[in-house]
Amino acid sequence: MSKGSRPPGPTPGFLVWRLANKWRVAVDRAVAPLGLTHAQYSLVASLYGMQRAGERPSQRRLADHTGLEALYVSKLARALETAGLIERTRDPRDPRAVQLALTERGETVTRQAVTVVQELHQQLLEPLGGLGAPRTRAFIDELTTLLDAPLAPSVPNDESTQGTTP
Repeated sequence: MSKGSRPPGPTPGFLVWRLANKWRVAVDRAVAPLGLTHAQYSLVASLYGMQRAGERPSQRRLADHTGLEALYVSKLARALETAGLIERTRDPRDPRAVQLALTERGETVTRQAVTVVQELHQQLLEPLGGLGAPRTRAFIDELTTLLDAPLAPSVPNDESTQGTTP
């Protein structure tokens, strides 16, 4: 490093990871009084939205929607079923598939959780001007662009990637 130059700042990957962890912890704390974890909240809130749109999704469809692994969705769904928040039934069109639906209690808890998380998001996004602010909309657009970009399959032991960090 030459005199007068600054050390490199954090990488975008590091900042996204830190922000994701900060938000996950905040949501975990916010929904804990309702008996939910952040991952469970993501599942029931997504299921709530899909049901309101007239859909009764399979576990696979919900996994695709949330970006969670199908096996993890299955584990979460079983725990939420045990808690009485969702029901899992066989898909009449595909006996291998399991459809999910919120129970009446699940809808009540989910509506409460959505309200709590919306208030939290307003607080977390206040530095950008809040939920409806132009900077927040631009931030959402940028995140969506990054999430929609396909990733090339990784090549193990590729010399061009050895020794690099995220």
